[in-house]
Amino acid sequence: MSNYTVESTKVETSDGAAKLHARFFKPKEAEDKAGGGRDDLVIMLVHPFTVLGGCQALLKGIAIGLAERGYKAVTFDMRGAGRSTGRASLTGFAEIKDVIAVCKWVCENLGTRRILLVGSSAGSPIAGSSVDQIEEVVGYVSIGYPFGMLASVLFGRHHKAILQSQKPKLFIMGTQDGFTSVKQLHNKLKSAAGRVETHLIEGAGHFQMEGPAYDAQMANLILTFAASL
Repeated sequence: MSNYTVESTKVETSDGAAKLHARFFKPKEAEDKAGGGRDDLVIMLVHPFTVLGGCQALLKGIAIGLAERGYKAVTFDMRGAGRSTGRASLTGFAEIKDVIAVCKWVCENLGTRRILLVGSSAGSPIAGSSVDQIEEVVGYVSIGYPFGMLASVLFGRHHKAILQSQKPKLFIMGTQDGFTSVKQLHNKLKSAAGRVETHLIEGAGHFQMEGPAYDAQMANLILTFAASL
C-alpha cells in the first residue's frame, strides 16, 4: 500500500491561453503546518520539451519518490502537453506563464511560502527563467540543462535569467549528455551568481536521465539539496 496520495486539479494561466492539468503528490503522514522548516516546502517539477513529447508523466517517478520521503511534490502539463489546453511554444517563453500560474496555485492552496523549482531538460531553462519572477521560489534544480550550441538556438535567451539569479542552484547532468558537454556546463556556470552546485552522473546520456532507471537517484539529489535550503 502506497504511503502517498495523488490529487488532480486544473489551473488557468494569467493570459487565459491555457488550462493546465496538474497533479499534487502528498505524503499520507504529512500534516499541514504553518511555517515550520522543511514541512512547508513544496517541490515543483517542470517537464521536458512539449514539442518532443514532454509531459508531466515523465516526472511521476521522481514525484512519487519525493512524496514517499515526506515531501509535497507537484507536476503539471505545460500548455499543449498531456491534458492541458493551449499551444506549446518553440522557445519556452510562453510556458513561463504556466510555471508562474501553478506556483501561484501552490501558494494559495497548499499553505506554503517556499517552493523548490526543478526543471528537466527543456523544462530547465523554462523553470530557470521563472525563478526570480516568483518570490516564494527559494531554490532551483536543473536536470540536464541544454546549454550546448544547438539547443541554445531555441533556449539561449533563457540562460541569463538563471545565471544572474542569487537563489541557490544545483545543476545535475550526465557526462555523456548529447546536448551539453561537461566543459560547456562548467564554462557557463563560471559566470553564475550566488550559490551554485553541480552533480555529474558518469556515463549517463541526456534522455537516459529522463527514464525511470534514474528516478530514485534524481529524487535523492533533489532531497539532499532541498534539506540545505
